[in-house]
Amino acid sequence: MTATSRPPEDRYDVVIVGGGAAGLSAAVTLGRALRAVAVVDDGRPRNAPAEGVHGFLTREGMSPLALLEVGRAEARSFGATLVDASAVAARRSSGGFTVDLADGGSVSGRRLLVATGLTDGLPPIPGLREQWGAGVVHCPYCHGYEIRGRRIGVLGTGPLSVHQTLLFRQWSDDITLFLDDTVAPTDEDWDRLAARSIRVVDGAVVSVDAAGGVLTGVTVRGGHHFDLEALAVGTRMKARSALLEPLGLTAQEHPSGMGHALDGGPMGSTSVPGLYVAGNVSNLSAQVVVAAAEGTMAGAAINADLVQEETAWAVEGLRGPFSAPLEAEVSDRVLGPRRHGLDESSAAASTVSKAGEGVRRAG
Repeated sequence: MTATSRPPEDRYDVVIVGGGAAGLSAAVTLGRALRAVAVVDDGRPRNAPAEGVHGFLTREGMSPLALLEVGRAEARSFGATLVDASAVAARRSSGGFTVDLADGGSVSGRRLLVATGLTDGLPPIPGLREQWGAGVVHCPYCHGYEIRGRRIGVLGTGPLSVHQTLLFRQWSDDITLFLDDTVAPTDEDWDRLAARSIRVVDGAVVSVDAAGGVLTGVTVRGGHHFDLEALAVGTRMKARSALLEPLGLTAQEHPSGMGHALDGGPMGSTSVPGLYVAGNVSNLSAQVVVAAAEGTMAGAAINADLVQEETAWAVEGLRGPFSAPLEAEVSDRVLGPRRHGLDESSAAASTVSKAGEGVRRAG
């Protein structure tokens, strides 16, 4: 990514932290609204290991990195400044927010949008991370079609693993759930798994196996290997939100148990006035197209917020200490007729009576 630098004293209308689908969509929306926008991004998209983006209308199968390059070009075309840096902290400053960067610089704006996404916590099983984004997947709607009809394993990681297993059954009739000493199905769960002809394997998974970089299966405690063509795993997701801690905003446990996320309100608003969020940082299950839509909505909300502020300024200017009506009132009280260049004595001498109406002329 080509970075653009501006002097520290420059202030933007909006600073966006995170240059993924959410952040770039917001930048395009705000740029089209003629706003000065800076996008701070560290170049670490969550979906970088994936071969393609799925479920995104008109962009099916496109490389995630290629999608971002197109998004960056569009944001630039509408005037956005791209700052290639890591944001380490956000704080209140005069008139808005300042984002401190890892290189010692900073960027300031009247509003702040955080679209930093999340990190996926994987179980510490040898070989698992090496297959992440290839033979190991997580979302049935992102990857189910691509692995349809194959031998699919589901690695148990928590309470949602049975639900995840039943979802993947939609794409294949050869499904195995590995409990990994973590999942304890209820009686109802056992009935549902049996009804859908899903195999269940006890014991800890000790390795995720591959040959030539291609997933071959998993090995459980005791040495038994199970052949697989794909392995699904529910990750422990955590919002990348540490930079907001100085503002008192921290990620909270998600009701689903999937991980921690920021609490985003309508159109990305938060409990901190002027601070907005979009994408996976506040919506753990958002696919790329959903994150992009949330960025667009947040951008529109921020612009409306700025318009409201600017309108208030205009009203204050109309009624405030430098308004034309108040200036006229003060001048009249202090100077009287002389505020228009009139002099009382000379004006009185030159008063002309006409039809009983006095006309005062400048002397």
